[in-house]
Amino acid sequence: MTQDEMKKAAGWAALQYVKPDTIVGVGTGSTVNHFIDALATMKDDIEGAVSSSEASTKKLKELGIEVFDLNSVDSIDVYVDGADEINDRMDMIKGGGAALTREKIVAAVAKQFICIVDNTKQVPILGNFPLPVEVIPMARSYVARELVKLGGDPVYRQGVITDNGNVILDVYNMQILDPKVMETKINAIVGVVTNGLFANRGADVLLVGTPDGVNTVTL
Repeated sequence: MTQDEMKKAAGWAALQYVKPDTIVGVGTGSTVNHFIDALATMKDDIEGAVSSSEASTKKLKELGIEVFDLNSVDSIDVYVDGADEINDRMDMIKGGGAALTREKIVAAVAKQFICIVDNTKQVPILGNFPLPVEVIPMARSYVARELVKLGGDPVYRQGVITDNGNVILDVYNMQILDPKVMETKINAIVGVVTNGLFANRGADVLLVGTPDGVNTVTL
């Protein structure tokens, strides 16, 4: 199987966690796009979706799935999203597509977080993939200096503005041995909107696309 075929297998496998007559939380990215295609096959059985990005919203609407504003929804039964890296404790780095803040908000509301990845995303220690940090534009240089103090090498992601109108710093060369502590430390820096560590709210179920099929991992 190619990498994209493994992503597709994981995306379609997540459909089993979607219950009829519910609102589904939908993430962002290439693996999630496969899940959205799968979700369209049962669009008449669900109420609709809450989306974490403009790109996913556009695709959902094109496929005839109603998209709700999160403020109009009391709870989300399940949230399905990918990851750039995930360890064996279900801690993740997300935000390669710059949608980390909205993804983290939707994940916080959801009762269950289903992470869908291909097997290249599983790692023993987070940090080989640069950690995205969403920053208020005027605080960019200050936040970068603070991230250096935490042991990282922040790089401004040129030409990228988030759906919230902010900028992204990608932090390289940071081995993240305690993701929960690091997530809290970075979020405490003034000017940071949030960072791409999903550890304090990690995944509940991991679906991994492999050449031999989809592996299901739970804690």
